[in-house]
Amino acid sequence: MSSNRVLLSVFALWSAICYVGGGAGSLVEDKQALLDFLASTVHTRSLDWSPITDVCSHWYGVTCSADGSRVIAVRLPGIGFSGPITPNTLSRLSALQILSLRSNSLTGPFPADFVNLTALTGLHLQLNSFSGPLLSDFSLWKNLTALDLSFNDFNGSIPTTISNLTQLTALNLSNNSFSGQIPDLELPNLLFLNLSNNHLEGTIPKSLQRFPNSSFSGNDLSPIYPLTPSSLPSPLPPSPPQVPGSMTARKLSESAILGIIVGGCALLFAMLALFLYHCYSKRKDESLISGKGSKGDRSPEKAVTRNQDANNRLMFFEGCTFAFDLEDLLRASAEVLGKGTFGTTYKAVLEDATTVAVKRLKEASVVKKEFEQQMEVAGRIKHENVAELRAYYYSKDEKLMVYDYFNQGSVSSLLHAKRGQDRTPLDWETRLKIALGAARGIAHIHMENNGKLVHGNIKSSNVFLNNQQYGCVSDLGLPSLINPMAPLVPRTVGYRAPEVTDTKKASQASDVYSFGVVMLELLTGKSPVPIVGGGDEVIHLVRWVQSVVREEWTAEVFDVELMRYPNIEEELVEMLQIAMNCVARVPERRPKMAQVVRMIEGVRRFDSGNRPSTEARSVGSTPTPVQGTEARSEGSTPTPVQGTEARSEGSTPTPVQGTEAPSTPQ
Repeated sequence: MSSNRVLLSVFALWSAICYVGGGAGSLVEDKQALLDFLASTVHTRSLDWSPITDVCSHWYGVTCSADGSRVIAVRLPGIGFSGPITPNTLSRLSALQILSLRSNSLTGPFPADFVNLTALTGLHLQLNSFSGPLLSDFSLWKNLTALDLSFNDFNGSIPTTISNLTQLTALNLSNNSFSGQIPDLELPNLLFLNLSNNHLEGTIPKSLQRFPNSSFSGNDLSPIYPLTPSSLPSPLPPSPPQVPGSMTARKLSESAILGIIVGGCALLFAMLALFLYHCYSKRKDESLISGKGSKGDRSPEKAVTRNQDANNRLMFFEGCTFAFDLEDLLRASAEVLGKGTFGTTYKAVLEDATTVAVKRLKEASVVKKEFEQQMEVAGRIKHENVAELRAYYYSKDEKLMVYDYFNQGSVSSLLHAKRGQDRTPLDWETRLKIALGAARGIAHIHMENNGKLVHGNIKSSNVFLNNQQYGCVSDLGLPSLINPMAPLVPRTVGYRAPEVTDTKKASQASDVYSFGVVMLELLTGKSPVPIVGGGDEVIHLVRWVQSVVREEWTAEVFDVELMRYPNIEEELVEMLQIAMNCVARVPERRPKMAQVVRMIEGVRRFDSGNRPSTEARSVGSTPTPVQGTEARSEGSTPTPVQGTEARSEGSTPTPVQGTEAPSTPQ
């Protein structure tokens, strides 16, 4: 009895090991199949598929089952695949349920070995260059619910075996070269059908007449008229009684008048309906990413045919790991993040939970070549303090830029949102890192294009926090794309250098000025532009700071939220002096951004983990003291600003004798 129990235990243990080993082996085989596909297929965008990383958690575009035993979905749109799909690669993913390779440049016939993917529920191969006839037998895909082969070069007849796909809910074969008659597809669950723009002929089968005419447009099909009672032949009416000619003429006249009235009303109604439809379509086009439409109010083929063609696709830059296309972007749920000089920025959440920031440009009256050149310049910049441009889209009526989404929001929102209420203010350490990071980013931009590149739109709403909590600048180089006659908007005037306000031509010196305003914003906590919910009063921040410093009330400049941090007076004054140098009215008197970086680095040594003493600062990097302060020897206790006494947190400074404290704008 005891020996039997031991044997049973051993057998159970062996079975468990075999089961686990078999599951792991299947995943290993799936992983190798994907690696074989990637190695044998030309692609322009790199994927983070490494043999040493976990396929389920680290491979982009790959989804595994809940227990992690098999690969069940591969979504790789817009990766830049080209050439045919090598046989015996993807077809080895026997548990695959969803395969999306849309918006690539794949060629060759329909992969015959895809019949091995019997678990497929969704197959999306649209927007490629596949050619030749389809497989004759589709009956093996019993679970298929969505089949999209649109925008390819498939030809031949539509297989009748598609009617065996009883679970199919969406079928899109549009924009191919299919010919012959449409088979009678008895698909009870079919909700969406598009066979438009092929070479089909004959009549529309009765089983498909429930779909709109747009599903069949662009073919040579006989029109179908509904057999309503009015269209059926009617028996001859009995001979009318003889009446006087005048009465007959009068009746004919009344009939003619009635016909004219009815016809005129019908024509007017048709014109009105056409006009309303045109306005509605235009309005939908204008709100592509406005977030006003519901997530599913635009079918894929409509979005593509209206907004995307072979020459106008979402263009990704090398190294970008995003796996979506324009269709995905248009269908994403959207939230307005802000409106600026050059357009509106949205937060877009795609179906696979990818979140990006999309800038929709306005008044960008440039030709495609010029737009692409500017995008290529911006896309080449790779720096930890410059928000990386991931993709762009150009069409005559629509120009989009895609960035990473920064979930902490802009520096403007962090500084000014809900100010005065229960909130966590930006501490001094973070403000220093924001200023230093933004300065490094702008300095790097100024080094590009042979040292001639200009940002042109520096403001706190275009500065974000990267993963290390340093400033990161966004919206590079947009002024060159915008109509120079476009008026300046109040949201940016407070950041613009005096010469830009006059000439509307940005330069590296005007970038320095704008950065100086951002520094003043970090130091004072005041915004140079109107803020939603911030009241009607707006100050000219540079002039106000200059007036306060001139009256030797320097300590009154700083944000009251910074007064809780001890022993930062010296750093505050030094940063203020750097900012004042940047906002000098004469461009030639402003420092270069590389010099600004060195000066800020001199305020505190950020590369070390411990806060250094003043002796650690580089000689020559300490800026000239602000007027109204005395130069301090290194390592000495900071002297209070002239006209003030060293004060405890929250205390009111003593005004200079003979002067009154200037009123501080709210």
